[in-house]
Amino acid sequence: MAPIRKLTLAINASKDGAAELGRELAAIATKAGVTVREIAAQPVAPGSLAGQDACCVIGGDGTLLGVAREAARAQVPLIGVNRGSLGFLTTFSADEARTHFAALLAGAYRLTGRAMLECGPAGGERDLALNDVLIKAEENSRLVRLEVEADGELVTDYTCDGLILCTPTGSTAYNLSAGGPIIHPSAEVIAMTPICPHTLSNRSIIFRQEVKLRIHNRTPDSPMLVALDGQRHPGIKQNEIVEVSISKLRVQLVQAEKYSHFTVVRTKLKWSGGLVDRR
Repeated sequence: MAPIRKLTLAINASKDGAAELGRELAAIATKAGVTVREIAAQPVAPGSLAGQDACCVIGGDGTLLGVAREAARAQVPLIGVNRGSLGFLTTFSADEARTHFAALLAGAYRLTGRAMLECGPAGGERDLALNDVLIKAEENSRLVRLEVEADGELVTDYTCDGLILCTPTGSTAYNLSAGGPIIHPSAEVIAMTPICPHTLSNRSIIFRQEVKLRIHNRTPDSPMLVALDGQRHPGIKQNEIVEVSISKLRVQLVQAEKYSHFTVVRTKLKWSGGLVDRR
């Protein structure tokens, strides 16, 4: 891959050891002749990644999600270094980053494009989500009746705590906790998983890439909260129709050349079972 010559460090200083690790990686990059600048993570300002070859995010998955929208718009690849807990997106450990950072900056990496969702009110401004869109009652104790359309056709309506609409990347986040499926990140689909539906049939639905979803709130006295990657969408009013689809934009993630998605999933989710010697 192309060498990285202009690098932004997005550091979540609230994470233990993140600031110190940032200084170490900045020193490695500077020694390699890379121009380095730092920005505060969560959230990054519009235009802050323009002209950069890559952005190294030091924190947890939430930190990377806070940078992902701007990275997608600027088409700047993200290097995720984990100083949080799970680290599905921040796949480099601190030790791996220290050991391999110089080689990575020289081009020893691969890029993977991850689908994003776009969401907004019907006919209104859209925003992006790398993991998921959450639609729920604004009051945590309230059920809400949500009606779902796909390409103008009624799918069903749910009386539930809410709905999770996720990308394959986000399938291992809130969707997984709510009983939804794990989806390989290269799949071009949207998964919809109800949260605690008042029904004996509770199943996720997988939609094709081109689908246009519309969600109606059929409980007028129960206002909706719409959150994209955990951040409330400020442009959606109380009872507006919510539209969700797959964006044309992709976020590019930097991975080690020998990265294995299923190795990450097995490790992070602590899957049990013996490995078979296939030699």
